[in-house]
Amino acid sequence: MSFNADLREWQVRHLRRFFVSTEDIKGEEVQIKDSDAHHLTQVLRLKEGEKVIVFDGTGLEYEIIIKNIASGLVSGEIQGITSSTRDSLIDVTLVQGIPKGDKMELIIQKCTELGIAKIIPVLTERTVVKLDDEKKGKRREKWQKIAQEASKQCKRATVPQIGEICTWEKYLTETSNKEPILVLWENETTRGIKSYLQENKDLKQLTLVVGPEGGLAQQEVDKLLAMGAQTVSLGQRILRTETAGLAALVMVLYELGDLG
Repeated sequence: MSFNADLREWQVRHLRRFFVSTEDIKGEEVQIKDSDAHHLTQVLRLKEGEKVIVFDGTGLEYEIIIKNIASGLVSGEIQGITSSTRDSLIDVTLVQGIPKGDKMELIIQKCTELGIAKIIPVLTERTVVKLDDEKKGKRREKWQKIAQEASKQCKRATVPQIGEICTWEKYLTETSNKEPILVLWENETTRGIKSYLQENKDLKQLTLVVGPEGGLAQQEVDKLLAMGAQTVSLGQRILRTETAGLAALVMVLYELGDLG
């Protein structure tokens, strides 16, 4: 690669990145709005003629040149489009029993950095958190924003989908058993996740299920097993709910060749 090509790659890699919705990309024009527009103009002090990268969560990145700056709105013209190679080739979904406090925020942020495709928050028998419909909507909106910010920070071109907050019964009704489901269960003593992954090296899709504090109830696990799921252990030590999904995701991506 020539010096000019190396310089060009370095320059693009270090451009500021912003998330936009697909509706904000119209032809050759891109609009950056609201808080991102404020950050671009008032914090970063970028000017007309400078370049940034935007992504819309679909796997594409757009290099744009800033053409116009107004209050709460920045418009730019697309200079180039690339398909990102930084996203995981393994489609992993985490079904997470909602934990107390802000633990879910940590789970979403770190799983996004690692390459998770989707996170489904579920209310299980042992979930302590109580949410009405209004709170569910606001919490999901907040969690999706966290996923967007984490994707921007780690330079992913896709944003994990944060599913609707649902009950355990609704999840079981709506889920498909077309892809393997692994239940991370502290009572599993014979099958470890490592041996399962070594026996299934060609996996392209996988669902991991983690209970909240206190774990999943026996009947919840039984219903998953009846659907064809398998229970696996993460080892001899019992991990916290905010640690279990992250540890399992790292193991999956490492064993299947996406990390390391």
